[in-house]
Amino acid sequence: MQLDTRAQTLLKTLVERYIADGQPVGSRALSKISGLDLSPATIRNIMADLEELGYIASPHTSAGRIPTPRGYRIFVDTLLTVQHLDESSVESQMQARLNNFQPQKIISNAAQMLSSLSQFAGVVMSPRRESVFQQIEFLRLSEKRILLVIVNPNGDVQNRMLLTDVDYTPSQLVQSANYINQNYGGLTFDEVRHRLQGELRQLRDDMTKLMQAAVEAGSEAMAEHSEDMVISGERNLLQVNDLSSNMSSLRKLFDMFEHKTSLMQLLDVSSKATGVQIFIGGESSLVPMDEMSVVTAPYEVNGKIVGTLGVIGPTRMAYERVIPIVDITAKLLSNALSHN
Repeated sequence: MQLDTRAQTLLKTLVERYIADGQPVGSRALSKISGLDLSPATIRNIMADLEELGYIASPHTSAGRIPTPRGYRIFVDTLLTVQHLDESSVESQMQARLNNFQPQKIISNAAQMLSSLSQFAGVVMSPRRESVFQQIEFLRLSEKRILLVIVNPNGDVQNRMLLTDVDYTPSQLVQSANYINQNYGGLTFDEVRHRLQGELRQLRDDMTKLMQAAVEAGSEAMAEHSEDMVISGERNLLQVNDLSSNMSSLRKLFDMFEHKTSLMQLLDVSSKATGVQIFIGGESSLVPMDEMSVVTAPYEVNGKIVGTLGVIGPTRMAYERVIPIVDITAKLLSNALSHN
């Protein structure tokens, strides 16, 4: 349902007021600050409609209303007025911290800047290393259990267990490994995956399955051993009452930073989009806490998207300020890494 102008104005005013002071907003306060010449009864009726549509909710302890994840979504997508940041001023502050360093140091500094500028936590997913392998080997451990041995060009060795539907003979395993090594050695697992789709039709189905399983497992193994992400300012979130008000919330926070899995999934999704993305807790299953939002943007090296960065904070964050911080940092990081 399309909101009319009055409903949009009241929702925008309510969200902005709630972000500013964290208190449920009543119809009397809205009539004073919205700038609309409406009677209290009319405002109450519009508030009731917004609540019925799922954009606002009424906490048990108050007559006022607060935004729901759906209300935050329509706010950031259609009602938000993003602050204009003086890019030249911000850039001059950042320049010294992003230039003339090793790439990993530049990424670490970018995470620190996101944190200090937003006063929340900054996160940067490092550029993915190309998962190139030199050769692989299959070792039969038992019926339907195979050890995949991956050797990369530097001589590093990684192992992965494969559980198969077929009991392969040692000679089949040697044949499959030789085929992959001779045809694909020195490529990334992603490149192998694309080529396998077209080139394995002439092989038996069960051999094809083994090779595809090896590619998937090899790609995962290489990804696990790359430098995942840099997070800065986790302690800032402990000062945010919305996120640390009880032990359950604190546990979720620490789990998120310790395991990083949900953050990695979220940042990976972000890298496939363009521009700033906003993930709102309670709306996106990728965000581990209902009270949390993550504002992200992809960054590039020489025109190719290689990673994502962002700010982690409460849903009750000043989006109009955080969005340009994330956007500008992504542009400056892209520039610094491309000219490094």
